[in-house]
Amino acid sequence: MPDRICFLSGILKNNYMLNKYIKSIFESFKTVNPLVIGDVMLDSYIWGKVDRISPEAPVPIVHISKKENRLGGAANVAINLKELGCNPIICSVIGADDNSNLLKQLFKEHQLLTDGLICNAERLTTQKTRVIGNNFQMIRIDDEICNPVSVEIESILIERVKTIIKKKQINVIVFEDYDKGVLTKNIITSIIKFAKANNIPTVVDPKKRNFSYYKNVTLLKPNFKELKEGLKLDELKATKETLNDVSKELFKLLNNSSLVVTLSEKGIFYIKNESELDAKIFPATVRNIADVSGAGDTVISVLALFVALNIEPYLMTQIANLAGGIVCEEIGTVPINKAKLLKESIKYFAENK
Repeated sequence: MPDRICFLSGILKNNYMLNKYIKSIFESFKTVNPLVIGDVMLDSYIWGKVDRISPEAPVPIVHISKKENRLGGAANVAINLKELGCNPIICSVIGADDNSNLLKQLFKEHQLLTDGLICNAERLTTQKTRVIGNNFQMIRIDDEICNPVSVEIESILIERVKTIIKKKQINVIVFEDYDKGVLTKNIITSIIKFAKANNIPTVVDPKKRNFSYYKNVTLLKPNFKELKEGLKLDELKATKETLNDVSKELFKLLNNSSLVVTLSEKGIFYIKNESELDAKIFPATVRNIADVSGAGDTVISVLALFVALNIEPYLMTQIANLAGGIVCEEIGTVPINKAKLLKESIKYFAENK
């Protein structure tokens, strides 16, 4: 490890070496085969113009100008990974309904494999419909079933994951948990155990219901709200000192290798298990924030690639932080632009040596 630290310190002092190193990392993304497991959903948008209030109720009238469907949830993680140049495979459970057909069509358009999708007539395909008037989100309508999948579906999904891992050269597994019922205790613990047996790193974007089940993973990435909810610490403050103390308790509870906590406008926190020297909050860059939807999907996607490639946390955390900020500048769920992220990463490290 000291050799790696010396190496990184050396390249940070030399712009040419720094640029070359960061470009080589981004080029290496194409060698990674991530497996994404979690809740996929259809993000639907109704765009329009508002110029008057309804005479029927004190609500604005939206004159529709455009309707659009996008991939959301774990599917947005897969798109981010695809846009970053790698080869993601996704495993999830969807309904056997019209929205599932729309979802599959979007997968096809984005050249994403649907081999890992399981259709179940007892469930709905989750759909989040956002009404946007004058470029501001006015309301969101959710159509979903959030009950845990059945024991039968659990078994099918676990076997599907194991089959894909055996057939494909999977380099990292991403658990994208939106608390919609796809990820259960049995699914989570079984796949983590299988991943460890096959030396595959695991990264997790958790939610409150399953928080305590994500034991022995390589990297846990809650946002600050999820961390407070998962540990039932309503009064937790977003400071390095308090996060450092909480991390110790979290590592005892879950035995994760590392922790990343996104802190919205305050930046991002990183700490490695049993190494307080690594604990640090990296500040957020100044952005014109339009919409935070999907930012966590982008952050976990970047983290997963860096974990798969075993790249230094110092670079990993800050580049993931930049990526999350970039996608917040656009309205709606959008994937990261690889070229823009590369350009901003090079500029950022040149200015923040």
